[in-house]
Amino acid sequence: MGFMSLRESIRAYQARDPAARSTASILFCYPGLHAVLWHRLAHALWRRGFFFAGRLISHLSRFLTGIEIHPGAEIGRRLIIDHGMGVVIGETAEIGDDVHLYHQVTLGGTSSSRGKRHPTLGNGVIVGAGAKILGAITIGDNARVGANAVVLEPVPADTTVVGIPARPVERRPVRARPDPCFDAYGTPAEGVLDPVESEIDQLRTELAELEARFARIAGREPVGK
Repeated sequence: MGFMSLRESIRAYQARDPAARSTASILFCYPGLHAVLWHRLAHALWRRGFFFAGRLISHLSRFLTGIEIHPGAEIGRRLIIDHGMGVVIGETAEIGDDVHLYHQVTLGGTSSSRGKRHPTLGNGVIVGAGAKILGAITIGDNARVGANAVVLEPVPADTTVVGIPARPVERRPVRARPDPCFDAYGTPAEGVLDPVESEIDQLRTELAELEARFARIAGREPVGK
């Protein structure tokens, strides 16, 4: 990671993390940044065919940070790994720019065959704590994956998914806030319509309409018939 890229990453942490009080604290005390620094070195070795050296460095990084990133994974600029403990990023995973991952996130594979088997995350994606994104699927730009969600299907850009298995949720307009584009933990604290609740409400509406229609029909029948 070059000096400019390192400075970009530090600024990204300062912009997203209110607990980041100084550049020194980020540089020396943030395991997510350290894991990415180690990965840049491991990935460079991996690309040059030094597979054992790359794996050894990634193993050392895992021991020091609690974050496991395979040296073959492709990672864009300004990746933030928040808290970080338990994050796993597989060999063929691809991560775009300005992505935000929380602790215990897994970008895993569902196949033992070689080739592309891990997820691709677009730019600006936020993945909440404990979420699992599995398989060679694509998460579109600026998508949000809620905490503890299990994602098995592609997610379109600008979509929020929650639950097991993950499903899109409808978003209500929310009041103004300092950063309207950022959803902590990938899970909006307000303005979300739960998909199950929405379906139940729709069923209730349809049932009420059927009851009203039945009442109208019954009211038109001749008395005593």
